[in-house]
Amino acid sequence: MAGLKGGAPLVAYEGEAPGADHTMVSGRWFGARGEAVAPTRFLATAGVRLGDTVTLSEQGRTVRLRIVGEVFDLGSQGMTLRTGMDSVADLGSRYLPSNFSVRLASGTDAGRYVADLNAALKPLGAEAEAAGPGKSSVIRAMQALIAMLTLMLVAVACLGVLNTVVLDTRDRVRDLGVFKALGMTPRQTIVQVLTSVGAIGLAAGAVGVPLGVALHGWVMPEMGRAVGTTIPPADVDVYGPVLVGALALAGVLIAVAGALLPAGWAARTRTAQALRAE
Repeated sequence: MAGLKGGAPLVAYEGEAPGADHTMVSGRWFGARGEAVAPTRFLATAGVRLGDTVTLSEQGRTVRLRIVGEVFDLGSQGMTLRTGMDSVADLGSRYLPSNFSVRLASGTDAGRYVADLNAALKPLGAEAEAAGPGKSSVIRAMQALIAMLTLMLVAVACLGVLNTVVLDTRDRVRDLGVFKALGMTPRQTIVQVLTSVGAIGLAAGAVGVPLGVALHGWVMPEMGRAVGTTIPPADVDVYGPVLVGALALAGVLIAVAGALLPAGWAARTRTAQALRAE
């Protein structure tokens, strides 16, 4: 490519290009001859923007492509240019297709189709696999680590609530004794302790969740820029109203879970013993 040292990988599609398999950062997927899409690092390294034209050459032959979209693509160090086969036909490339995409008819058993196809492709040394939301082992390991860290944070938060409620309940044990003497039942004692803590948990969730969402919206794009890419807004704006509400209520659940043991102790405390406490 003119102006780009060392060249860049080129992926050319023949037939219906699988644009739905790629997330667009800006612009659109190519749809006509002479159009192409490229990832963020390619655009930054080549010094081009959407709408600019790039010149590709191969063994003395050249073609010109107009960049119409910025695609989220980290493969080949984020330097892959994607276009249609007809757009680069003038290069006279003799490379054979390395991948084929097959769209199955509605109602087809994908698992059985892949198994039958692999049986036919085995003598050729080729392999077929079903496209879908499958995740690599690296992604699964990262998700497992995130889940473990989340559980650890929840456990630490519950222990913090437990410590605070134990101290607060012991300070108020004489008041609880007075309430018991006036007819408060053990169940009502538990409800009183959990209600006081749940209100604080709700307030904490109402304050903490918006701050966390705002921090996420700032950190994720910065992480992308650190590795030379732009994370699409669709992959950053993942917190809908339902999820935000559920996260806010999680503060109440953590507070209640941490206060269960002290609430049970307060309910079991005898009235006379509570009234003698100082």
